[in-house]
Amino acid sequence: MASRRLALTLNQSLRSRAAINAIRPVKRGLATPVSHGAKTESTTLSNGFTIATEHSPWAQTSTVGVWIDAGSRAETDKNNGTAHFLEHLAFKGTEKRTQQQLEMEIENMGGHLNAYTSRENTVYYSKSFNSDVPKCVDILSDILQHSRLESQAIERERDVILREQEEVDKQLEEVVFDHLHATAFQGQPLGRTILGPRANIESIKRQDLVDYIGQNYTADRMVLVGAGGVPHAQLVELAEQYFAKLPSSTLSAKKYKEKPDFVGSDVRMRDDGLPTANIAIAVEGVSWNDPDYFTALVTQAIVGNWDRAMGNSPYLGSKLSTFVHKHNLANSFMSFSTSYSDTGLWGIYMVTEATERIDDLVHFTLREWSRLSFNVSVSEVERAKAQLKASILLSLDGTTAVAEDIGRQIVTTGRRLSPEEVERVVGQITEKDVMNFAKRKLWDQDIAISAVGKIEGLLDYSRIRADMTRLMS
Repeated sequence: MASRRLALTLNQSLRSRAAINAIRPVKRGLATPVSHGAKTESTTLSNGFTIATEHSPWAQTSTVGVWIDAGSRAETDKNNGTAHFLEHLAFKGTEKRTQQQLEMEIENMGGHLNAYTSRENTVYYSKSFNSDVPKCVDILSDILQHSRLESQAIERERDVILREQEEVDKQLEEVVFDHLHATAFQGQPLGRTILGPRANIESIKRQDLVDYIGQNYTADRMVLVGAGGVPHAQLVELAEQYFAKLPSSTLSAKKYKEKPDFVGSDVRMRDDGLPTANIAIAVEGVSWNDPDYFTALVTQAIVGNWDRAMGNSPYLGSKLSTFVHKHNLANSFMSFSTSYSDTGLWGIYMVTEATERIDDLVHFTLREWSRLSFNVSVSEVERAKAQLKASILLSLDGTTAVAEDIGRQIVTTGRRLSPEEVERVVGQITEKDVMNFAKRKLWDQDIAISAVGKIEGLLDYSRIRADMTRLMS
């Protein structure tokens, strides 16, 4: 998974795991600038299928894709891993295209076809020249509605996914964040991993995949997104041609989710063979729809990110980075604000070789959190806002990034805030807003902790929680 560290796009990296799966057609160099003054248009068909576009008349290429309001969170303990399994099989042949024909068709048009699964969404998208958009919509429709799901392909991909799981298990950051979700939302769908447990990967059958499609790949939970040179009217016409017969679900999209309870708890995997301690600490964060969504991001930016290995200056405007560098407490830290449709996680991920000083690292991190409730300066808020606004614009560089932004917003909130609207909202945030947010969300709140590695020096949960209470009393 490609890691993105800017304040806004960090959310995307934590909510999405891009596919590390089968062979993809070669990606061509089709960079297209996009105007941030373009308007997002949307239309909904009679079956509930939505089309949303941002048209740039001078763009020579377009990204089109289908965003589905269903990921691993729509699974059960029994079929956890099905959504990701389906993503692997999507490019293995349909009723009218073999795998080779599918790959050749994309390759011959010089396009790019890909997919990824997250906890709440599954996404299939393509990038091509404008003239090939109809072919791309045809292909997307075909793989979403007519995949063969052949037994031989299922068995081949089962082995691929098991190898992928082994690779993910070697990435400590991935392991820590999966465990963080598991403990913060324990026993609930949001706490499950995207790939699923090994036992499920080994036992998922064709009927499980068919059932998941029938229950979740419904018109009212899909958005066809276009960004670049494709006009809105053309994409609506293509949607009517290829998706108008797609059935709607019998249940409201809201009903398949229940707001999870955040559980103050911890999970630890001690391994003294590792050279570092890898620790994530989080409170319950905010949803995409929460009025404090952007305030949470600004507060996150105040805490900041720092990495000694990257040669980052300790004087980045983050008080915590200055303190950590001065006292050699960590190799790196990364603040995060991860949002979902009805909840989130707000916290920090830390890596340190100074394992004998983990207690100090955690203590002074929590002290910085407590400061946010009563002593935030105008200058650090303005700096954080500038960083956030810059990251928003930088993250929308290209049609694929714009399509991602449109799809995620339409699926999760029902509308898209333009970059100009986002900039205005962020610009209005004050130091009082940050302190009020910290008082509500950080001040003496339950925390979830996930730790992996050489963590003997990490105090037990009750002592860390008591230290947090003392700091904030």
